[in-house]
Amino acid sequence: MRLDKKLADALNITRSEAKAAIKQKAVCVNGRVITAADFACSDSDSITLNGQAVNTQTFVYIMMNKPQGVISASDGKGEPTVLDLLPDAMRRKGLFPAGRLDKDTTGFMLITNDGVFAHNLLSPSKHVDKTYLATLDKPVDDRVIADFENGMELNGERLLQASLRPLNTEQTVVEVVLRQGLYHQVKRMFLKHGITVTALRRTAIGQLPLDPALREGDSRYLTAAELQAITA
Repeated sequence: MRLDKKLADALNITRSEAKAAIKQKAVCVNGRVITAADFACSDSDSITLNGQAVNTQTFVYIMMNKPQGVISASDGKGEPTVLDLLPDAMRRKGLFPAGRLDKDTTGFMLITNDGVFAHNLLSPSKHVDKTYLATLDKPVDDRVIADFENGMELNGERLLQASLRPLNTEQTVVEVVLRQGLYHQVKRMFLKHGITVTALRRTAIGQLPLDPALREGDSRYLTAAELQAITA
């Protein structure tokens, strides 16, 4: 396939934009700067744009360390979204966040263009755990822990069992593991007991923790082994 077409398809840009990037010597194939738009390349070739790898696979899976103040949506209606934070080399048609984090919640955000994978990830029947670190304005006690673990009733709905584990002696910093993802679920579960969540961070999806080396706002592709860890 021509380099300009492969680049345009992978990044959801026009052929003209791809040709301009190539002409500006911003594109490398297998480590070599290519300035010819009609350069023939294959799926096995390594392509970079401005030093960043371009993923030309059909489906991509991206780990982002989401910062505060960013919307977990494809269209923020004027507000910045997680897709806006992606570097140019990662952008392509069809990407969306697999699930949502509140605007003020930080941490592991998974971005993909694989709808079937996202459905399986979010379906309560698949039981893919999501782990959170929550800071609270009041301590939890055995009664709160038991309500989480027994399957809380919230606004007339019986929730799936959740794990709640204090991480400090004051019992105001806790780890929460959910098997479903309802609207503002963590905050609402604590609020039932008169406790306010002052900070919330998602630290893992399935058995895959957020990469501690990933700075807030940064992203990287998942490896095949990491992808497997999410659904294992």
